[in-house]
Amino acid sequence: MIAAILKKELLQLRRDPRLVGLIVVMPMVMLILFGVALKLEPQNVRMAYLVEDESFFTNQIITGLWSDGYFDLYKVTSAEQIVDEIRSGRAKAGMHIVANFTELLSENKQPHITFFADGTMPSLTTAMKYRSGSATDDSVTANMYFLDADAVNTVIAQEPFIMDTEILFNPDEKETWFFLPGVIGVLIMQIALILTGISVVREREKRTLEQLLVTPISKIQFVVGKLIPYIIIALLDFYFILAAGWIFFDLPQPSSQLLLFMLALLFISVMIALGLLISLVAKTQQQAMFIAIFIIVPSMLLSGFIFPLEAIPDSVRPLSYIIPFTYFVEIVRGLLIKKTLFIDLANAYLALLAFTFVFVAASIFKFRRTL
Repeated sequence: MIAAILKKELLQLRRDPRLVGLIVVMPMVMLILFGVALKLEPQNVRMAYLVEDESFFTNQIITGLWSDGYFDLYKVTSAEQIVDEIRSGRAKAGMHIVANFTELLSENKQPHITFFADGTMPSLTTAMKYRSGSATDDSVTANMYFLDADAVNTVIAQEPFIMDTEILFNPDEKETWFFLPGVIGVLIMQIALILTGISVVREREKRTLEQLLVTPISKIQFVVGKLIPYIIIALLDFYFILAAGWIFFDLPQPSSQLLLFMLALLFISVMIALGLLISLVAKTQQQAMFIAIFIIVPSMLLSGFIFPLEAIPDSVRPLSYIIPFTYFVEIVRGLLIKKTLFIDLANAYLALLAFTFVFVAASIFKFRRTL
């Protein structure tokens, strides 16, 4: 009897080639992502810097940072702009060298320079603080001396200058502030994709879809009618989970409740529309579940939720920008932690809006009034 049941199950799998394909493809994709595409150590981290004292000595500091290859440096015009660049996400780090640096150095008064780091992602913050040490390496400080009147080398000090590190937005480097906003998106993505993903398939398997097809309902009415209930459920879930984060984990309040609601509505609409599209494509609930998981796992890995986008190789990084969750992570961390302005998040909002239109249009196109 066991052999007969085994044969039956194997035959059933054989009749569902899409499911077999997903079982084979998904592990291979995960293996490639973890083995090749994902690295914990980022490269070319954007750094905005301001040098108010252009001299041989300050040039040594900038050269030391540049030659290390970790930071991608570019100039700004004010200290306030450094903070703005990091808040907007255009930079992850910054450096400010004051106007009297060389004068203080010549007087052996150990001038201070300030290194700014984005505290949103504590693991990246730690890496940036370590890498900023290339500005104080012996190869840099060994050349920081003056010639006295007798033309004899006079070393200024064992440590010619001091680097102060300022962690922005998350000075205590709380890991919960980094993970929890993204976790909210992951939970909503799971709820939306799985619940919606099996909705049409379930009706097809229970043969209740036939009753809908004989009604005069249009494609648009069918799709919208399927979307709205799940959008409402997911919105309630979003604020329920977020409230728990505020109460139990002291998550910061958003810079704007309106912008947060817009984010929730757009992201949920994208996920519900994508889930409906999955449900229209899949033939069985098993297929729908596997497709949903196949979307969720790469979304978590390539969105910046766990690994910094800077750590993803250039050959793979474009995939991050066709994942809606990438834009959710950018916006929710910007609103909750960095208090980013809407103008700096507008492109991410527009991307989510575009995804919504694409998935809704695809669902309407895919819907057929025949079984």
